[in-house]
Amino acid sequence: MSTFPRISLRPEVTDYLKNVFLNKEVLAAVGHQEAESRFWKLLTCLSHPPSYTCVRVSTHLAPLEEIRHKLGEELKKHQMCSSSEEEVSFQIFPHPRIPDVLLLPVDGPRPVKQLSSEVVVGAQCGSAVLRGAHVFIPGIIASPKFMKTGDAVSVFSDLEGCCTRGATNFQGKRGFVGNGVAQVDRSGIFCTDVPAKGIGVLMVEPLYQSPSFDGILPNLAFLQVFFHVVQNLPSVVVGHVLGPLPGERILDMCAAPGGKTCHIAALMRDQGEVVALEKIKNKIDRIRQNAQILQLSSVKVYCFNSTKAVSSDSAQEHEGPPFPPESFERVLLDAPCSGLGQRPIMSCTWSLKEICSYQPLQRKLFHAAVRLLKKGGVLVYSTCTVTLAENEEQVAWALETFPCLTLQPQEPHIGAEGMPGAGLSPEQLRLLQRFSPELSWDQKGTAAPLPCRADRDTIGFFIAKFLKK
Repeated sequence: MSTFPRISLRPEVTDYLKNVFLNKEVLAAVGHQEAESRFWKLLTCLSHPPSYTCVRVSTHLAPLEEIRHKLGEELKKHQMCSSSEEEVSFQIFPHPRIPDVLLLPVDGPRPVKQLSSEVVVGAQCGSAVLRGAHVFIPGIIASPKFMKTGDAVSVFSDLEGCCTRGATNFQGKRGFVGNGVAQVDRSGIFCTDVPAKGIGVLMVEPLYQSPSFDGILPNLAFLQVFFHVVQNLPSVVVGHVLGPLPGERILDMCAAPGGKTCHIAALMRDQGEVVALEKIKNKIDRIRQNAQILQLSSVKVYCFNSTKAVSSDSAQEHEGPPFPPESFERVLLDAPCSGLGQRPIMSCTWSLKEICSYQPLQRKLFHAAVRLLKKGGVLVYSTCTVTLAENEEQVAWALETFPCLTLQPQEPHIGAEGMPGAGLSPEQLRLLQRFSPELSWDQKGTAAPLPCRADRDTIGFFIAKFLKK
């Protein structure tokens, strides 16, 4: 798996994470050698994509097998229309335990020979390429001086954000992501008054071969939006763990871009009400549009800060936020977080202060969530990060701060248990669900068997489920 470097982090962030993963409780549980091995494997995993692309399908609109067949046909058509030099056969598997998930294996890292002509892209663009995307023009930072349409080029990701836009040669820290064919001249990228759009490099030999939905999105929007959504596996698990039932009133506190909101509404067969709150105004339309296209009339979207979502007036009658206490049967708090579990991320330039800044906000949201939840209701807390402070420490704090909360078993539980270090008991840790990609590789660096890899080789993610007594 060591095709390119581990995720590039500031030294103080690396030291902080190492202390987290080698805390006293972890060392007592697995020993120093195993704990350190897991930590370095994690940093390697984070810079590489998961071994499967997860597709959540809208089974409230069509049966799973019908969607599986249509998706396969459209991927074949898409491949025939592309100019790729190699024929690719994409297998599509249903997940054995999650009824609305299809899995497409990712082939990589592959033995791709680097070319002399090089294009440099931003770190975010490079990560998208590793997940199957082509290179869009806005992501290109540097290119050969005389690059023309049709030129074969190698694509590199700028790992530290040091490349100057418009450069013709860059020798800084970078990661190779594959070979492609230029779809535009250099002048069409850097010498125009109006920012250019569209594909800049068509990837024909990606380091990781996975389905590209770039060409499908504009022409097959009905299939892409109506029937399936590319979503990381743990994000789909969250909806099932929440367990929404028809007729309930459910709150999604930090809803953008709306994937989990729509999944909740679909799971409850669009019967009841799913209230989606998002404080950033320009993200609201995206949630509404997704719900409308997916024919989910139960979704109600509001631009509102969820930390202020509890009304002091319990007799309030208007429909939107703030809401009276105990207004919802279930609450999803998919909290803003440091995002250190996202994959692939080859570089993160955040300071330690930025990494550690989320815990107070998460606790403010937690206070609101507990107040808005009815007695006997379910609260699910989740993040896409790997830190202890934003995950297990928040659970320990919540159990101490809110005596009315108790941890509950999760179904499905396909990730690992919680990580020691926050003072939680072994029984409590077993009730938590931490997706730990570093555990998908054994001590020799060998991948786990294929049936297990889809569940283990995911993004880093955390889920806790509470019942309010």
